[in-house]
Amino acid sequence: MQTLPSVSSCLKSTTVGSGMISVFITNLEKYNEGKLIGEWLELPTTPEKVKQFFKQIGIDSVNYKEFFLSGYKSSVYGITNYISENSNLNELNYLACKLDELNHDEMEIYEAAIDIGVNINSITDLINLTDNLDCFQCLYNISNEYDLGFYWIAESGCYSLKELGNLTNYFDYERYGHDVALEQSGTFYSGNYIYYTGEIFSSDYDGKSVPEEYNVLNYRRSLE
Repeated sequence: MQTLPSVSSCLKSTTVGSGMISVFITNLEKYNEGKLIGEWLELPTTPEKVKQFFKQIGIDSVNYKEFFLSGYKSSVYGITNYISENSNLNELNYLACKLDELNHDEMEIYEAAIDIGVNINSITDLINLTDNLDCFQCLYNISNEYDLGFYWIAESGCYSLKELGNLTNYFDYERYGHDVALEQSGTFYSGNYIYYTGEIFSSDYDGKSVPEEYNVLNYRRSLE
């Protein structure tokens, strides 16, 4: 009986590029025939590049049509937790395009929001998150619970230190910051503190129809 090389052994020998998301696409029918044929594809990409890519791995829309994602990596924290071998390539490209539009500060808030986990259960949610970053507040240069407690008590203007008088000398800023972080479900990320404000997310993408400009997997357009 022919032994098929493991997908993992192939992935280890392959270098992933600098795309927002990289997926290892394997020719399913060749795989079932006992041949492991696949390559890394970086996202975002274009229909033209996908057309050429599929030719390289033998997908011609006639004899070989099916593929699966046997590996996936991302330069963005937390993304791969929501990718599977059956993920929609158009949807992943849509997500990669949206991520590519974020600046450095927005990306840090985005990654922190994934860590917080509010309203994040799917690729659809990750796409919609890119348009809802204003639902998160970032307090810069606050990297621990003491800093957070000190900010809210001494710097935010929420409390009058004059009224507290000498009690401020005995205040446990760290414990207060701990309680605030728990209450807000906030997270310390990259030297800052980020929390969800409680605003309702907008859901412009319904998870069903990827906008045409992000579609890369269309056999009629990409392979013929």
